[in-house]
Amino acid sequence: MSWLSTLRKWSRTIHRDLSYFFSGVLLVYVMSGFMLNHKSDFNSDYSVSVHSYRLPETFPADKSGVTKEAVVGLLEQWDETDNYTKHYFPEAGMMKVFLKGGSLMTVDLTERSVLYESVKKRPVLSALNRLHYNPSRAWTIFSDIFLVSLFVIIVSGLVMVKGKHGLAGRGGLELAAGIALPILFMLL
Repeated sequence: MSWLSTLRKWSRTIHRDLSYFFSGVLLVYVMSGFMLNHKSDFNSDYSVSVHSYRLPETFPADKSGVTKEAVVGLLEQWDETDNYTKHYFPEAGMMKVFLKGGSLMTVDLTERSVLYESVKKRPVLSALNRLHYNPSRAWTIFSDIFLVSLFVIIVSGLVMVKGKHGLAGRGGLELAAGIALPILFMLL
């Protein structure tokens, strides 16, 4: 058996085993990469919902009668009483209520209306996205191992097929096209 045949045999084994092992990681990167590519279409980190309702008759009609207790009372129906941060009046008849986690309540005392914007973190999807931002030293080390393994998968894939379908034939043309495409996007 020639050294080239031995190389091809080992390339198939390495290529197969590394590909199976890292397929799960690739799926995570595929999902989070898709979500990051479409961030303007879909917020994968947070779920934002907007609700409007009328102020209760018991709520004060002007700034002078509004207390922290009254504002916290508005938050009861949304289970947000523990998330109260502060409130203030940016203009006459208008009150903003800030809540932990980014939720916001805008109260129009004149019109007696409330606009409640609820912001909730999406636990699984936001965690997937964090992996793309390299959240820790341990993940950096794993990512470097993953990077080297992808390089080995690529090289083993390039040498394991011979003849007109391999690197000297159609495979070489496809490799050249795959390299040219991102370069074209960078130039254009």
